Amino acid sequence: NAGKSTLIAAISNARPKIADYPFTTLAPNLGIIKYGDYNSFVMADIPGLIEGAAEGKGLGSQFLRHVERTRVLIFLVDGTSENIKEQYEILRTELERHDSELNTRPSLLLITKLDATATMDEFIDEQDLPDIDTIRISSVSRSNLDTAIIKISKLLVSQHDSQPSTHKPN
Repeated sequence: NAGKSTLIAAISNARPKIADYPFTTLAPNLGIIKYGDYNSFVMADIPGLIEGAAEGKGLGSQFLRHVERTRVLIFLVDGTSENIKEQYEILRTELERHDSELNTRPSLLLITKLDATATMDEFIDEQDLPDIDTIRISSVSRSNLDTAIIKISKLLVSQHDSQPSTHKPN
């Protein structure tokens, strides 16, 4: 219930089901995110992962197979959560249990629901955040969404640039 579907609906042409209860998303949703003049990338909104997902809890193993096909991982954690770092670490642990290679991919943490309180600083202590690039966003008010899209696009470009070239010079 971190706001994954709300985010993809706010930044793309996707129109997933959005509701205020956990596990609204039961199948992946794809959206095309356009940025700059002629650039775009595809983002997948997969159903939420819970502790034990790698062992099949909550259909997690089915959802984790979708993650295998991604080049960049974007983690969304509800900013009103009592322990953001713990929520993030649960996601990382489930990825590790499923396929340790997944945790080597470029990633970004989006802390959602910036609009839920007057300021995020009221309930987020910087020391309680994991060691990862983090952006605080609100999909409802569109706060910091452009910043997040720019960061995601840079991660994708860096990932693409790091791939071995199949071009062989003459």
